[in-house]
Amino acid sequence: MKSDRLLSILLLLQTRGRVNADELARRLEVSTRTIYRDIEALSAAGVPVYAERGRHGGIALLPGFRTDVTGLTSDEARALFVLTARTAQGAHSALGLEGALGSALRKVMAALPAPHRPAAELTSRRILVDPERWRAGPRSAVDLDTLHTAVFADRRLRLRYRHSGETRHRTYTVDPYGLVSKAGTWYLVADRRGSAQLFRADRVASAEVLDAPVRRREGVELADAWEGLRRQVEDRPTQVRVGVRVRRSRLDMFARIMGPALVGMPGKGEGEGEDEGTADTVDVELDLAVLRAVRQLLQFGTEIEVLGPPEARAELARAAASVARLYEDDGLDA
Repeated sequence: MKSDRLLSILLLLQTRGRVNADELARRLEVSTRTIYRDIEALSAAGVPVYAERGRHGGIALLPGFRTDVTGLTSDEARALFVLTARTAQGAHSALGLEGALGSALRKVMAALPAPHRPAAELTSRRILVDPERWRAGPRSAVDLDTLHTAVFADRRLRLRYRHSGETRHRTYTVDPYGLVSKAGTWYLVADRRGSAQLFRADRVASAEVLDAPVRRREGVELADAWEGLRRQVEDRPTQVRVGVRVRRSRLDMFARIMGPALVGMPGKGEGEGEDEGTADTVDVELDLAVLRAVRQLLQFGTEIEVLGPPEARAELARAAASVARLYEDDGLDA
């Protein structure tokens, strides 16, 4: 809208001092002619704005003019820019708020007392938080529009949803509490038959907002429901504790991959054997929910050895034998 664009121009000029028309046009995604018309509108409204031609010219406000909305301290301003600098852009984009984020940052920057602006601007350039894991791989497309609508309209949802490891979709009617972005993955938190459940947004085949109002449990908020579900995932009872010997040179990689199951982390000087043959290894322990989960250790090849219990070694041996049989005829004549 024109009124929003006029405010953005005013705040950019207040922040930057002098800006040429081409840069304003590029930032606001309009033509240079539109920018000049907007400048005329601002001037007609009593804003002391003027344009200078020439190589070093541009559009500026008369010295001393500003929209004075202050109150943030320097640390508060830096905290805001850490929060919004690239970190949350993925979440804002998924919710259709990416453009609003840029506009909000311009308004906050313009509202800051002049002495605080350099620190806030420097923070946005020097601090970057990337929520994606290394080698996370491509993600499935996620359509959050319907989920977002139901959450804010306080309406029930009908979902066609596929659980992990299943090929068919199930149909559920749920009462949404809200949406949560966890390490770049979106989840819908909703009650189903009176208890909270998690639904990964990228497994939702279709969603329909119903006319019926949402039926949340009284006194339960999104943060409460999420905390309970998070604990269910992270505090699953341990069924098997497995001892593993890891090459010290691979310990960091092993810890990154197996971190959630790792029981403690040996110190720099711990875990070394007494003789020369075992001095480069570290003994660690893993808590696994099921015995079959030990098979994931095959990815480390001979860099690790499962020490016990015996049933864990046997399970890994069976898995390794199955892999060997699959490939045993390949390359024999090479």
